[in-house]
Amino acid sequence: MKLLRLKITDPKGFRSLQAGFEHRFRSDWDLQEEQGFAPFVCAGPNGSGKSNLLEALAAIFYHLECIYLENLPDSFRFEKETNPGGFRSETATPDGFEIEYLILPQDALTTKGHDGQAHMRIVKEPGEPPRWFLLNHEEQEGAVELTIGQTLARQLLPDFILGYSSGENEILSLSFFKMRFVQFDEYEQALKQQLPYPGRPESRLVYLDNGFSQAILLCNLLFQDADAITPFRDDVKIAELKEFRIIIRRSIEVDESQIPAFGSQDENKRETIEEIVKNHPALMVIEDESQTKRYRVNLVQLLDGSDNTEPRARKSPKVIPRLMRCATCWYLDEASDTLYLDYWVNDATRRAFRENFDFEVNNSPIALFQAFQVLLTLNLFSVSDPLKADLYQSDSHYVSETVPTLASDECIMRFKFVKFSKTDVADPVMLKNLSDGEHQLLHTLGLCLLFKNTQSLFLLDEPETHFNPDWRANFVTRLHQSLGGSDGQEMLVTTHTPFLISDSRPEKVLVFNKADGVVSLSHPDYNTLGASINKITMATFGKRETIGGHAQAMLDGLRQRFEQGEDKNQLIAEINRQLGDSVEKVLLIKTILDSMEGQG
Repeated sequence: MKLLRLKITDPKGFRSLQAGFEHRFRSDWDLQEEQGFAPFVCAGPNGSGKSNLLEALAAIFYHLECIYLENLPDSFRFEKETNPGGFRSETATPDGFEIEYLILPQDALTTKGHDGQAHMRIVKEPGEPPRWFLLNHEEQEGAVELTIGQTLARQLLPDFILGYSSGENEILSLSFFKMRFVQFDEYEQALKQQLPYPGRPESRLVYLDNGFSQAILLCNLLFQDADAITPFRDDVKIAELKEFRIIIRRSIEVDESQIPAFGSQDENKRETIEEIVKNHPALMVIEDESQTKRYRVNLVQLLDGSDNTEPRARKSPKVIPRLMRCATCWYLDEASDTLYLDYWVNDATRRAFRENFDFEVNNSPIALFQAFQVLLTLNLFSVSDPLKADLYQSDSHYVSETVPTLASDECIMRFKFVKFSKTDVADPVMLKNLSDGEHQLLHTLGLCLLFKNTQSLFLLDEPETHFNPDWRANFVTRLHQSLGGSDGQEMLVTTHTPFLISDSRPEKVLVFNKADGVVSLSHPDYNTLGASINKITMATFGKRETIGGHAQAMLDGLRQRFEQGEDKNQLIAEINRQLGDSVEKVLLIKTILDSMEGQG
């Protein structure tokens, strides 16, 4: 996938991006000259709109994804008469936009040029549904409008939209956060109505935060070969995965008032609570000594159950039996209805995971990650329907703060005792013991490793904030290593780090500026590839000094004393004693020495 152009046509604009904001990511010349993968590096002052560009892209593809999903919550339903342009919840998405990109369709379209990629243009006028155009049809000239159904849309949208944001910055997360609830509702609806469920989310927005970091790491360490995880070994010193535990709380207690939702959808068929419980395989009733009835629902019922162990049955969507077949040992605590799966990792363990989870994409850990994704999403079970309806319609960046935080033993699925060996430590290390920078590196590079063979859009918001200078200097190199030379991905990275700019060509550097409420983008007017950090700091970030502000104030004070006529030799001695080497220090000493020569 390759982005070509984005324009915001919503009269209200979107976040800090004003109405009419437009950027062309690539010209025809850039496409001809481009060789392999290289991220777009978004730089500029704080508050200049860098993160909002990433958020706009996430929101647009979230909007398009929602339109073509089969399973949507009622509050998302498309209303042609009252709101032909979108959904009731689309307050966090621009109501008008144009986006162009290249993507390789499977077999649905015949195209010319662009190495078989389809040149897509999607236009959404305010209040109207999106219109799709193919700009390089093999047989017709000009823009050919397409009739888009669910199958074609899935071929012409990116395989995945992948988001990562460092720290507590939630600007990018809103669309992804809402999609998690869509994914939960998709599963819950299938569970209640006993519909077929494929064992993976239908939508393809994935946001990497702390809740999913262990899943990302486990998938890579179980599937990737030693060469692929070189960045893990070289920087974080990870040698190999040693052991981990998966805990699955299968059932939860529910109130009697929740039982009718599991009954027949036929309004003419009235069922009693007892009939619903008897007929629904996920429900059970428990009577205590006082004969008080309590009800439980097996939330993982669609993912569990008998599963043929023959090789041809590996395509079964039953996730939990596959995880059990890979486990070294497992135990079901019937009192709490909790399943404990323990894994002592060796070659046999890795082989078992590959045999049970690589059938969809050969030698890929994506199927395993999606299994983890479904189970982890079930941890949203405690969110009430009214709260979910509010979340779907919210445009606030603080929606996650309204969601209840579960105690660990209340989670439906969690990891525990994730241990691996390190080349610089004798004993196995817990994942929890790593530093913020080590977690951040594993998160971002792990995301690239996991989805390296897909046509995906990566949106990374300041992914290197906790890195040391050496890791920052090597980050672009690590991205290339993790993606393995594949060029089907598109990536935007926001940063305040000159090192990322020094590893990028000027056409790949987007410099943001905001003046009088208007966000503008430009490319550097110098060759950034291989440029010095000082050059980039001064030219792109507008900082003329190469030393810290406190040291600069001390230097300014010494200069003022020189100008007031203090003893020059004493001043030079004091400058050398107090300050380390810098261009600014050398220039001040030279000024003092030149004045001394003039006196002679």
